Amino acid sequence: MSTTFTTTTLPVWRDTTASLHDRVDTLVAELTLEEKIAQLFGVWVGASSEGGDVAPHQHDMDDLIDLDALLPNGLGQLTRPFGSAPVDPALGALSLLRSQRRIVAASRLGIPAVAHEECLAGFATWGATAYPVPLAWGASFNPDLIERMSHRIGTDMRSVGIHQGLAPVLDVVRDARWGRVEETIGEDPYLVGTVGAAYVRGLEAAGIVSTLKHFVGYSASKAGRNLAPVSIGRRELADVLLTPFEMVIREGKPRSVMHAYTDIDGIPSVADEELLTGLLRDTWGFDGTVVADYFGIAFLKMLHGLAGSWGEAAALALTAGVDVELPTVKTFGAPLVDAVRSGELDEAIVDRALRRVLSQKIELGLLDPEWDAVPEALRGANLENAESLRGSVDLDGSGNRSLAREIAEQSIVLLTNDGVLPLAAPRRIAVVGPTAGDPFAVLGCYSFPAHVGVRHPETPMGIELPTLLESLRLEFPDAEIEYIAGTTIDGGETDGFDAAVAAAQGADVVLVALGDRAGLFGRGTSGEGCDAESLRLPGAQQDLLEAVLASGTPTVVTLLAGRPYALGSATTAAGAIVQTFFAGEEGTAALAGVLTGRVNPSGRLPVSIPATEGTQPSTYLAAPLARSSGVSNIDPTAAFAFGHGIGYSTFEWTALEHGPASVPTDGTASVGVRVRNTGTRAGTDVVQVYLADPVASVVRPVQRLVGYARVDLEPGESVDLSISVPADVTSFTGRSGDRIVETGDIVLGLGASSSDIRVTHTVRLTGSTRTVGFDRELHPRIDEISRETA
Repeated sequence: MSTTFTTTTLPVWRDTTASLHDRVDTLVAELTLEEKIAQLFGVWVGASSEGGDVAPHQHDMDDLIDLDALLPNGLGQLTRPFGSAPVDPALGALSLLRSQRRIVAASRLGIPAVAHEECLAGFATWGATAYPVPLAWGASFNPDLIERMSHRIGTDMRSVGIHQGLAPVLDVVRDARWGRVEETIGEDPYLVGTVGAAYVRGLEAAGIVSTLKHFVGYSASKAGRNLAPVSIGRRELADVLLTPFEMVIREGKPRSVMHAYTDIDGIPSVADEELLTGLLRDTWGFDGTVVADYFGIAFLKMLHGLAGSWGEAAALALTAGVDVELPTVKTFGAPLVDAVRSGELDEAIVDRALRRVLSQKIELGLLDPEWDAVPEALRGANLENAESLRGSVDLDGSGNRSLAREIAEQSIVLLTNDGVLPLAAPRRIAVVGPTAGDPFAVLGCYSFPAHVGVRHPETPMGIELPTLLESLRLEFPDAEIEYIAGTTIDGGETDGFDAAVAAAQGADVVLVALGDRAGLFGRGTSGEGCDAESLRLPGAQQDLLEAVLASGTPTVVTLLAGRPYALGSATTAAGAIVQTFFAGEEGTAALAGVLTGRVNPSGRLPVSIPATEGTQPSTYLAAPLARSSGVSNIDPTAAFAFGHGIGYSTFEWTALEHGPASVPTDGTASVGVRVRNTGTRAGTDVVQVYLADPVASVVRPVQRLVGYARVDLEPGESVDLSISVPADVTSFTGRSGDRIVETGDIVLGLGASSSDIRVTHTVRLTGSTRTVGFDRELHPRIDEISRETA
């Protein structure tokens, strides 16, 4: 079924030959106030306010929705039509199609809704591929790979009728105790920005509106507590937290931004006009929609104390620059209508948001005369026979799974190895630890099985999730494998320790599988609202690890986790440590491949791993005073630094001829390096480019990442790289608040990690200090000059 109009009845807003401006303006003029405001909110039809599984405050927000009363005025968005309960993808597409037809038929002007879904680590619906979480994307140091993934995610979403995806997360990790670390790309803004931009490009190319979140400061909450206040200076805000958003808006071209829940120095993001309008739109030129984080507008009254009524909250948010209330109507309905009618809010502010929403709907084709609600996945199907559709849509095909495995393999980080890996066909393997037998140990909290599926135990999982134990048995078919959990993930039990130690003593090698369980609001050890008091492994896992290490059997520690943890004596006592960040449905197969050597690990740490459990907040991106010193007994030095990772190949680095020792502040510095694979097998090294600014007008980080490149080399093969760094890359926020390129010495460092710098070049920037802006150069150029085989 499609909606068609004859030439004589075609209104301007449905005329594809008219300009976007004219189409929007004529439609705005046609709508009543109630119809305008109806375009500015969503409805969450499948939401429940009952029981203990809903989000905090959701029971206060989820008022009974009377769709029959709402729909005559139209509807802006449909919230999570697939991601609220298990539904067969084809039947979900049919249900969404029927909902859209109902919306169009019920309203005077027949404007369809935008349907949005979560897609943080895959399309968050039953039966869709569960890809590795964003922290694993960061560990891959491979933006191109992530762009391929997001394009697949977006293609799957569009095929069933979804228009908007709520991803990626561009928060920069500042305190690893924060539960949502797994949702981030890492602790470095450049890494977050480059990988995040790639994700956006892939999603947008598939026709899905990408939504950046959380704008801004969410990850810098005090003590790592979810939705806690944020108190940071303007330089940390500008040079760390805002940088990825700025990069991704420039280079990814997203069409939506979601505000953060938090307040910065007393100003909630949802009511921050300087942020949402002054910076985002006026300075950066963003022209898409700003959507509310779920219930965030109502929080102005409930949590922040900035509004005394729902109407006041709506006026504050709309004036600041929020265009759409999600997930369901609370403040942008009757309270907003009343605020306009009473003169509390100028209707022009409503029209401003409305123009953005309608522009996006027109760009999506929703107002075209030949608009057809039937999604691609249902084209040609018998829509009258719903049961005939069941099982006809596959959102977890072989291509998806193959890509999920490739990302998992490239994201696994080998931290230490005394030669025990790869395992050489051991006869007896003891597998110890709670994550080895848990199929959920590879999933983040926004994967469908962990986010929604756990509330529906009667429903099959929808995808294959082999446990690590199952993957090990496939990888080592001739070995005798004994499994003893020893303890649970967070229960603290110790009565299984003796059996675990006995199994270890009777084996040739012991694999200790530890880590997290993803969940929501305290129901897991990682995930939204699952913050940690310290970075000690949850429950009794650290004690189990120490007991097994004391057995004397060669030990390999494997971590399936959502955040980094301090590992105590294992950092030196274990034969090898393998770090895996929730690697998705193909994660255990990838991990097993690393253990046998079928996969040569090439992941690098996107977050530092602490040496001790209580040194947070801590980040490699730190000023001198944040480093180890003689005036404090606390040493925050990481056990494994940002960017660290080894493999089964070895690499030799040699400095090549560098560029001049001085360049003007509008010039380009250059440095060269030769990387040779000195090992016996093909492997990948990651050349990381760091910048140091030893003397500056404000305190600067000791070092920061400004570029990187994965280098694949055969045994004996070498590659010569030339790295050109524009002076703009050295810019920072000066005392005046402007971003400047300052004269003086800078040090370019090429390293295998932030703590392993192998080539340095000092360059003096000369001339005068320059002010740069949004159009400044962001990246070094890394060129392969030559390649030689053995």
